[in-house]
Amino acid sequence: MRAGVWLNRRAFLRGAGTAALAGAATSGASLWTPGRAAASPRQDGSGVFDFDTPYDRIGTDCSKWDTIIERHGAENIQVAMGVADMDFRCAPAITEALAERVRHENWGYLKMPEDFFPAIVDWNRKRHGLEINPDLMALSDGVHPALIAALKAFARPGSKVLLTTSTYSGFYMDLRESHTLAEESPLIIENGVHRLDFDDLESRISQETDALILCNPQNPTGNCWSPEDLMRLGQLCLERRVVVLADEIHCDFVTKGNKYTPFATLPDQAVVDNSVTFQSGSKTFSLAAMKVAWFHSTNPEYFAKVQAQHMAQTNTLGVVAHHAALRGGGEWLDQLLAYLDGNHDFVEQYLRERIPAIQYTKAQGTYLAWLNVSQIGEAIGAAEKAATASETEEDEVTPEDIVVRWLVENAGVYTNPGSNYGPGGEGWVRMNLGTSRRLIQLALDNIAEAVADL
Repeated sequence: MRAGVWLNRRAFLRGAGTAALAGAATSGASLWTPGRAAASPRQDGSGVFDFDTPYDRIGTDCSKWDTIIERHGAENIQVAMGVADMDFRCAPAITEALAERVRHENWGYLKMPEDFFPAIVDWNRKRHGLEINPDLMALSDGVHPALIAALKAFARPGSKVLLTTSTYSGFYMDLRESHTLAEESPLIIENGVHRLDFDDLESRISQETDALILCNPQNPTGNCWSPEDLMRLGQLCLERRVVVLADEIHCDFVTKGNKYTPFATLPDQAVVDNSVTFQSGSKTFSLAAMKVAWFHSTNPEYFAKVQAQHMAQTNTLGVVAHHAALRGGGEWLDQLLAYLDGNHDFVEQYLRERIPAIQYTKAQGTYLAWLNVSQIGEAIGAAEKAATASETEEDEVTPEDIVVRWLVENAGVYTNPGSNYGPGGEGWVRMNLGTSRRLIQLALDNIAEAVADL
């Protein structure tokens, strides 16, 4: 790593005001010393949550940080901005509820708390104007198991499932598990904003097409699909007998001036009845390890079909954590949303003013930034290097992989290659903004210095 980038790191650590942090930087072992984050999730008892103090996750078997450090070396990773979970302390209500439950030292079978389903229903009603029939809602140990069950229920083995790409890479795993095939419809880009290509979508529907996976809000592009787009998409699927499977796990993250429209709130009941929706608090409250999600439908027949393919596995601590979050995490989330919105604004302005080689249009939803790095790819000869690397490495190497490696080696920043997200990801990377703005600035400062030498 270049000396200038290393000095940037040390300057950041000095700014954090902790001598132990600077020592950690000098050794290259960790960006922080464990336990050096703010002692309280609130600042000075004011009722304002502290999202700005970097919180150490290194050395906790954290996929977002430890896996990347193991892969690239601690000396090369200053800011890990890949896996889509957040670096903040969780809502205090969650920690308090878990601590109370752990004090009861028995872990027998769980009887579902009577208030758990009502908590989910209330959250969706108050936050999103979505009415869920609790009789047509079921728990799962994650969106993936529920989505795989739905694919098995509606999509014949070997049939095609529509994806609007670039889209969440995990959907490809779900298709493999359900023995179905991807039918990819690339999004259109207009003035930096991604749009559905309805003509292309319709042309890709055949007798072999059984389902469409809708990502709303969209990962990685950040789109919050409009009611008009959702209606047009839903009517097309209804007419062509394609079941809509709506993954709305990012539903609670919407940036200022935008709106998330639940598919199940559309005004055409027939369109809504042709769908199943999947949700969880795992993104909203960063509870991915707790393995709790739910799915619901307005169609009893559809619900029963998914249930027939699905076996729920409840997780006691996961239920406790989600219940506490839904009942006591609202204030924490409201403040977090404002902070994340500021992160998006900060990145958009910083790139426009200081790194014009990277283009970013502020996301409508999620805490993810979808960055156009095609100019960097061209400057470093990413296509040629990818072709050469593919000849010797076990897996195919894409130009986006090369850009990601270059950012690690020259800026100490890890992002996700756009090629992971299907057609349309060429020339893009995904950056996770669910972290301290100070770390985001460190990452961008490093990238700006590295790009200046191109």
